[in-house]
Amino acid sequence: MAKFLPGLFGPLNSLRKDLRARLLRDNRWADDWYRREFFRAAFYALHFNGIAGDYAEFGCHDAKTFRMAYRWSRAHRRMPKRMLWAFDSFQGLPPAETGKDDHPAWVAGAMATDEARFHRLCQGAGMRQGSDYRTVPGFYSDTLRPGALPADALPREIALAYIDCDLHSSTRDVLNYLRPHLRHGMVVAFDDWHCIAAGAISGERAAFLEFLETEDRFHFLPFRGIDWYGMSFVVEDRRLLPGRATEMIGYRT
Repeated sequence: MAKFLPGLFGPLNSLRKDLRARLLRDNRWADDWYRREFFRAAFYALHFNGIAGDYAEFGCHDAKTFRMAYRWSRAHRRMPKRMLWAFDSFQGLPPAETGKDDHPAWVAGAMATDEARFHRLCQGAGMRQGSDYRTVPGFYSDTLRPGALPADALPREIALAYIDCDLHSSTRDVLNYLRPHLRHGMVVAFDDWHCIAAGAISGERAAFLEFLETEDRFHFLPFRGIDWYGMSFVVEDRRLLPGRATEMIGYRT
């Protein structure tokens, strides 16, 4: 029997590659695959590098990425248990504030998952409210203002921030909230990095570029892309980088 096994490996490997190629041509399956790969790599990197802190997701429609994050944050028994925080209005997107929010896919009220359904989806994945995850309901212009919520209603330390709120105005509010939470080694991801308006830089990328104009403590080293639409960065303390290093590597000098 053993002498026949080597001959099977070639056809099986070819079948595996063909199946993967076929599945990746299905855009919905591909979306999930690339996101899963991002979370696998991100949580393993945080664990390997000893970066403590929680997971914070901003924009949690259908709890799809939130459940992926839960799975991969607990993929290995030696990984530290991280609280998962869901920041969402649970009412869909807010109205656009300016032209920088414009995009044909971003419509007020779109992508709404009410909080009760969100809890059902999470609990269906084995997550326990309070011990595994917590929600912060409300529009960011209300909940993320300094002093709007008590300290114990928000994460103390964040290791991975996943920004999936689409709009420039919402991303601006999220980044302003994250500013005091930035620290060396954490990961910041943008799900809609390449989703921009025709003829203009808009959405999440526009908000981040503006944020960089007033943030000189940290360098953002590109980490992994998320299919065609997303991008992630590792935060680095500029004081730890030698000389002109940031001019040669990373996203911005």
